[in-house]
Amino acid sequence: MDSVTHLFYGGVIAAAIAPRQDRRAALLAGMALNTLPDLDVLPLLLSDDPVVRMTCHRAATHSWLVLPLVAWAIWAFLRRRGGRVARAPVRWWWAIFACLMAHPLLDSFTIYGTQLLWPLPVRPLMWGSLFIVDPLFTLPWLLAFAVAWVARDRPLAKRALLTGMMLGVGYLGWSLAAKFAVERAAARSLATLGLADAPRFSVPMPFTTLLWQVTAMTPTGFVTGERSLVADRGPMHFTAYQSDTQALRAVAGWPVVQRLAWFNHGFMKAQVRDDLLVLSDLRMGLEPDYTFNFAVARREGGQWRPLTPPKQLRYPWQATRRLPEVWERIWRASAGDQAASGSSGDTPAASAAK
Repeated sequence: MDSVTHLFYGGVIAAAIAPRQDRRAALLAGMALNTLPDLDVLPLLLSDDPVVRMTCHRAATHSWLVLPLVAWAIWAFLRRRGGRVARAPVRWWWAIFACLMAHPLLDSFTIYGTQLLWPLPVRPLMWGSLFIVDPLFTLPWLLAFAVAWVARDRPLAKRALLTGMMLGVGYLGWSLAAKFAVERAAARSLATLGLADAPRFSVPMPFTTLLWQVTAMTPTGFVTGERSLVADRGPMHFTAYQSDTQALRAVAGWPVVQRLAWFNHGFMKAQVRDDLLVLSDLRMGLEPDYTFNFAVARREGGQWRPLTPPKQLRYPWQATRRLPEVWERIWRASAGDQAASGSSGDTPAASAAK
C-alpha cells in the first residue's frame, strides 16, 4: 500500500486507541509507527542485486513474528521516559502494537507479496484485492484524520475516527467480495478452455475495484482476461500470450530464478531480448508493460550464462497512456459481450489450452 495511505491509516488507528487528551500526539505517532516497517528499503538500497531488493522488501520488518518485539521495545523505552505513555501505559501499548501490526496486514491486501510470517519458509501473502494506490480506500482515513486533528478531544473526533475505520474496513470487505465474484466468473470461463486447474491470480486495475484482470498460466505461456463489475455480464474472454518456457526450464534450477519463482508464486513471463533472458513479474503491469523485468542470463554459444548480479531493465512504459482506456473499460462491456456471439472457447486462449 502506498506511503500516503499508511500515514493516515496509522494515525487514525493510534488516535482511536490512545487517551483522548493525547489525540493529536497519537495522530502523529501513528503516522510515524505505520511508516516504520517500510524503512527496510533504506538498507536494501545498498545492494546491487535488484532481485534481493525486491524479494527482501516486506520481510523482517513486516513480520508478525518480529513486530510484537519491536512494539514492546518502543513502548518500554517511551514508558521509562515518562510522559504520555507512562500516564496511560495500557492504552499506549495497544496503540503502538496495533499500528505496527496493521501495516503488514494492509500490505497483504495488495499483490506485491508480504512475508507476514518471516523467517518461516512461507510464501509471501498476496491477497490482491486492492491496487497499491486506491483513492477510495484512502479517503475515509484521510477525512477521519483531518476531523480528529481539528476536533482534538471533543466527541466529534471520536465519532470521526470510528466512522473512518468502519468505512475503511468496509471497503476492504467490498474488495474481497468483488474479488470473489471476479474469480468465480473466471473459473467458469477457464474451465471451458481446459484450464480449470491452472495456477491463476486476480488483481484490480489501477485506482479501482470495479475493473479486474485475471491471469492464468498455460503450458506455453499465460492467458489474461478482464472483468468489469459494472458492465460485464457474460463469460469472461481470455487472450493468450506466449512465454519462452523452454528457456525458463533451462534456468529453473538457478537460485535467482528459484527466488523469483518463490516470491511471485511462479507468475512470470520469460522472453529473450538481445540474447538476454528476461523474466517479467506478471502480477504488476499490463501486457506488454510490466513493472519488474529482470535479465538473469545471457546466451553465449548456445548456452545460458548467469548474469551476476542480475539486471533490472526498464523498457519504454506505455501503461500510463492506457489509463483512460482502463477507466472507460469500467463502463463498457468487453468486445465479446458486445458481440454476444459464441462462447469464450472461440478466443485465442482456446488454442493455448490445448
